[in-house]
Amino acid sequence: MSGPQFTVSATRQLVAAALAVTLVVVAAIWGGTSARTAPSGALPSGQAPSVQGIARVIDGDTIEVAGTRIRLEGIDAPEGDQQCARAGGAGDTWRCGQVATEELQRLVGRTALRCDSRGTDKYGRMLAICFAGETDINAEMVRRGFAWAFVKYSTVYVAEEAEARKRGVGIWQAPTMAAWDHRASRWADARDAVSGKGAYGAPSRDCVIKGNITSGGRIYHMPWSPWYGKVRIETDKGERWFCNENEALAAGWRPVRVN
Repeated sequence: MSGPQFTVSATRQLVAAALAVTLVVVAAIWGGTSARTAPSGALPSGQAPSVQGIARVIDGDTIEVAGTRIRLEGIDAPEGDQQCARAGGAGDTWRCGQVATEELQRLVGRTALRCDSRGTDKYGRMLAICFAGETDINAEMVRRGFAWAFVKYSTVYVAEEAEARKRGVGIWQAPTMAAWDHRASRWADARDAVSGKGAYGAPSRDCVIKGNITSGGRIYHMPWSPWYGKVRIETDKGERWFCNENEALAAGWRPVRVN
């Protein structure tokens, strides 16, 4: 009897071992495939879920979907009033901020987007990677030369930026001030320009966001808004100045749309 018992036991052990190896291989393949093909995988604990719907474009890196204001994660597009240098070196420029906004509008079209949350920024906007079908909208904006990889906060799109720079497309056709430097410059200019102008001047050099009231509602303008210099704040009509975007949003104002 010892012979048959040993044979059965050994056979069972071999079958168990083979099954274990098979499960490990399957798990490895499944895990690797998920990592490569499922950008919308599980989000960190406590992070907001995906948002889906038709997008309303605000500027080159900000949209609104289903009532949620979304800042495209990992990219920084030229601001609405920004001019970028044109190839040729003759001092010619092009309206890169306006064109970037138009390009984002073309990318999103009227297709329902899926935006996967990556948290929120200091202004309460969702940070997200957005997809039109299988197309990563954030990546396309960088790849086409209409946005920088925002490496201060993320290195996700450095490869797309390198590709765009190599091809000399969009903002890479000639040396151009980055969007973050442009904002800093405009903010400094606004602080110098609006203070000390009586009833129409800002109450503080740190509060230079203009809260305008128009037929379209209550709209605020950052110093890099294309219409910032043309907007005159009349406090006697309910218009006001804000120190930051959170304050403006909380008071019921909305950001101006570039397009």
